[in-house]
Amino acid sequence: MTSPDRAGRPLIITDCDEVLLHMVVPFAEWLDEAHGIHFDLDHGGFAEALRHKHDGTVVEQEEVWPLLNAFFDDQMNRQQPIDGAVEAIRTLAAKADVVVLTNLLDHRQEARTAQLKAVGIDHEVRCNQGGKGTPLSEIVDRFDPSVTVFIDDLPNHHESVKKHRPEVWRLHMVGEPRLAGSIPPAPDAHARIDRWDAALEWIEARLAEGHAPVGETV
Repeated sequence: MTSPDRAGRPLIITDCDEVLLHMVVPFAEWLDEAHGIHFDLDHGGFAEALRHKHDGTVVEQEEVWPLLNAFFDDQMNRQQPIDGAVEAIRTLAAKADVVVLTNLLDHRQEARTAQLKAVGIDHEVRCNQGGKGTPLSEIVDRFDPSVTVFIDDLPNHHESVKKHRPEVWRLHMVGEPRLAGSIPPAPDAHARIDRWDAALEWIEARLAEGHAPVGETV
């Protein structure tokens, strides 16, 4: 597991679900098998995408969070790596520190760490709730890196990171092909790349370039 033992090394701060591991597809499969709920993946989101199969009615919002919690309690073994993620993180870890910043409740930190380690991603995991700008800023302060790259699938986190640390490079990645086409590029990210082979090339170029120019996105 990486640790901030050398100030000035590059730093990668990456999300987990839909960046390192598939989440929505195994969640949808479990909903179908265990609860008779259809998840319309092609339209994404949760507002009207989850429907009871027996009558087509929308799953009420107050029912969604308990289902998500149950999935993360007992079904995380269903999650498999996004294509190319393990190899890319291994390549990046040879030249940069890596921290996984994941929006899960804190008590799931050990389970998420073990889950990632089992697939070959053995790095610090920090759980978070809400925007990622504040925890990312704390991580950057602790590591004191020469350059930082942030990777996430949700536009609101890029907005939060831009607000708190505008010098951090921001890569918008939606690694789940079933979702990528329905999610527009995050306006506060510097780039949108959904495949790890192309993303690795972009990230390595940013690590060599130094801090991001403040106020600019691509």
